[in-house]
Amino acid sequence: MQWPFSRRAQALTSSAIREILKVTEQPDVISFAGGLPSAATFPVEAMRAATRKVLAERAESALQYGPSEGLGPLREWIAAQHSADGSEVRPSQVLLTTGSQQALDLIAKALIDPGSRVLVETPTYLGALQAFSLFEPDYVSVASDEQGLLPEALTPEVIEGARFLYALPNFQNPTGRRLPLARREALAKLAREQGLPIIEDDPYGDLDYQGERLASLRSLAPQQVIHLGSFSKVLAPGLRLGYVIADEPLIAKLVQVKQAADLHTPSFTQQVVHEIVSQGFLKEHIPGIRALYAERCGAMLAALERHMPRGVHWNRPEGGMFIRVTLPEALDSTTLLGEAIRERVAFVPGAPFYATAPRANTLRLSFVTVAPARIEEGVARLGRLIATHLEGVAAHRPVL
Repeated sequence: MQWPFSRRAQALTSSAIREILKVTEQPDVISFAGGLPSAATFPVEAMRAATRKVLAERAESALQYGPSEGLGPLREWIAAQHSADGSEVRPSQVLLTTGSQQALDLIAKALIDPGSRVLVETPTYLGALQAFSLFEPDYVSVASDEQGLLPEALTPEVIEGARFLYALPNFQNPTGRRLPLARREALAKLAREQGLPIIEDDPYGDLDYQGERLASLRSLAPQQVIHLGSFSKVLAPGLRLGYVIADEPLIAKLVQVKQAADLHTPSFTQQVVHEIVSQGFLKEHIPGIRALYAERCGAMLAALERHMPRGVHWNRPEGGMFIRVTLPEALDSTTLLGEAIRERVAFVPGAPFYATAPRANTLRLSFVTVAPARIEEGVARLGRLIATHLEGVAAHRPVL
């Protein structure tokens, strides 16, 4: 059957990460590819107890359709958590979604027309590019450095006509970098003065290894910022539960868009999560995640120091799940990947994370699902492979 796919559907391509993960599911592959939280952090007993209680006490409502906006008590809890910094959030400003990826899709449907100007960091989250690209925006990549987005790069000419700026200020995927407070304040000031909407995607904010949060963009410019949060990294991704915080007119429009997509976020998931978080569980649980991730990040940084050849550089994240590695310009990480998989080690090439002008000599390493001994072996394999390629480049360089 020759299906009459729409022009939009014909333009779709598979995620580079998903294609890699098909290979890395093999148990002998040391995978630094998937941006997955460690299964060791999943609160199985707390989930089991909460599930029993919900089914015993609220089975009918938990198994029934619910409001499109989401479970009222959970929205109240989220609003209270985000009001703790002194900037009020009302439950009416909270929309629960089927993962924060759905939030990106809903926002794209509500705000992007073909040819709309959309500003993104350099590089940026691949999943956001997938969600936005379906609606054919005109991307403008905003200059960034090792500390993140440069507010001074957002000139009036760049901002003019932009539907929004998409940013991940905390331990960004793929770079692991965190935007400093001074830049957050400058960005918020610019957004207020220029009326620039900002999407603040924040799935990793609780994963600071020292437990020290910086002020959110939403708290600094509440009228201009659409804040996205998720329970995937602090509870479990299989729950598929995220949320949007924005002003009521935008939330109302997103509710209409969501009704056309799935009517509502699963009631049972919301009931179970509320049962867990309303008892203060996350205050006890998150420090354990931070400690595990800090240990594995330290193991990878030490392994990189021992095994990477000269000319290879990487960042030193203060939290989150990722390290970005920059290779010498002569190397292409996509080409390198095929050989790496034959050596039973995997990573994600950096090029797909760029909306424009991809840098082929970058790659992303995720360390949180790999034990320290396996991190050591995997980085050693990768280091030997990179060194071999650099020797090949040197051997073919003409003598002047």
